[in-house]
Parts: sequence; C-alpha cells; structure tokens
Amino acid sequence: MNLRKFAAVLTVPALGLALAACGGGDEGGTSTSGAKLVKADTLTICTHLPYKPFEFNEGGEVVGFDIDVLKIAADAEKLETEVVNIGWETIVSGEALNSGKCDVAAGAMTITEEREGVMDFSEPYFEATQALMTKKGAGYASLDDLGGKTIAVQEATTGADYVKENAPDDAKIITLEDSALMMQAVKSGKADAGVNDNGLLYDFVKENTDMEITSEFQTGEAYGFSVKKNGNDKLIEVLNKGINDKAAYDEVYKKWFGEAAAQ
Repeated sequence: MNLRKFAAVLTVPALGLALAACGGGDEGGTSTSGAKLVKADTLTICTHLPYKPFEFNEGGEVVGFDIDVLKIAADAEKLETEVVNIGWETIVSGEALNSGKCDVAAGAMTITEEREGVMDFSEPYFEATQALMTKKGAGYASLDDLGGKTIAVQEATTGADYVKENAPDDAKIITLEDSALMMQAVKSGKADAGVNDNGLLYDFVKENTDMEITSEFQTGEAYGFSVKKNGNDKLIEVLNKGINDKAAYDEVYKKWFGEAAAQ
C-alpha cells in the first residue's frame, strides 16, 4: 500500500486491542527483550484506516492481517496492543515514530529506499503487486487501454507512482486521500479504473461483484513494519521473530486470505 491523510484517533477495545492516542504523559518502558516502548507493557501501533483486509474497523474494533501479525510479536513479549489511527503522510515521513506517537507503523507499507531513509524496517512479511480494477465488462484490460480515461489512485502510494510513470499521457489521474474513496470512485463511475495493491482490491471485488480485476503489475513490492530510524533495534528483532513464527503466521494468513502463505 502507501497512502492517506486525516489524523483521527478512536478509542475502542478490539480483540485485546485498543485504539488510543499515545504519548501524552504515559511513561514508557521496555519489553522483556529490551525493545523500547512509548507506553509501558504495550506495543503501540500507528496505521491509517481503512485498508481492508490489512487494517480496518469492524463493529467498533480494529482488525486485519497486519494487526494480527503484530499481535504474534506482542504476545511473545507479553504486551498488550494499542492502535493509533493517524494520517498516512505522518507515518511514511517518519514523524509519527519520531514524535513518540507509536512504537511501530503498519499499513500494508511497501519497503522503499525513500522510506528506509527515515525509518527502520522489519524483514518483509508480505509480497504484493499492483492491480487494475474496473467495472465488470468495461473492457480495460491494461493501463494502455485507458488513454483519454480517468484513473483513480490513492495519495502517497506505490500504486499512484506506478500509474504516473506508466499510464498513457492523455489519461486523467485523480488522487484521493484513502483507499475507500479510491475504490468508490471506480464503483460510482467517477473514474474508469483504479490502481492499488492487489490484496486490497481483490477483497473489494469479492464483496462488490459488479467490479473486476483485469490485470496485475509485477512491481517487486514487499511490505514491512517500521520503527524509529536508528532508535529501536531490539524492537526490529522482536518483530522479525514474530514474522518468522511460521505456525502462528500461517494461521493468521489463512484466517485473512483463505489459504496458507506461499513458501
């Protein structure tokens, strides 16, 4: 993924999770492995909602694949978890981590050289490609078919970058602040097609049968979780240990994607 705006913070319980603002007088701490924490006994997660099935609000609870993978690491350290919903640009700039709003940032976030300049990343935990979504039967099989048409993208995403570099010169590109708006633009006819991460779009198409994925673009993307630059090596170790807990990871993957992760 790679997107967003608007810094709202909700507070609700969620599968042992909570949405809450951090900092603000809470004393920090360390995990059993020595990872630094902005709030004692808690792994605080920054993300930007919604990005289903990776993180989204369901019945007042924040759920999703990213949240469950991070809970593997948190549980191993006997930590609770809290989720802060914050602007995506605040996350990818490193500001959310630098200002102590959270310990780790998540959001189907592609590891890029630019982002590695301002944050430290875990090992990759998910491989992704970009996908093209259209109305079913619209006849747009690739970006090349969208000359003179309107393509919706989400701001600050790798999908947006890909479209700007590869769409026909006469295509109109509209940039929206979150994934829900981007997908609804295509569904409503405001845009002829949309490009974003395949996991997100396949989930949307599954529930919106008037839509379809017509092509995918192999961009060599991998998602990672990020922590403060040069500020929390122990937490990186904790996250990597969780990602590499194969049994727990496969259980979470199967829960959200219906099959075991590819080996």
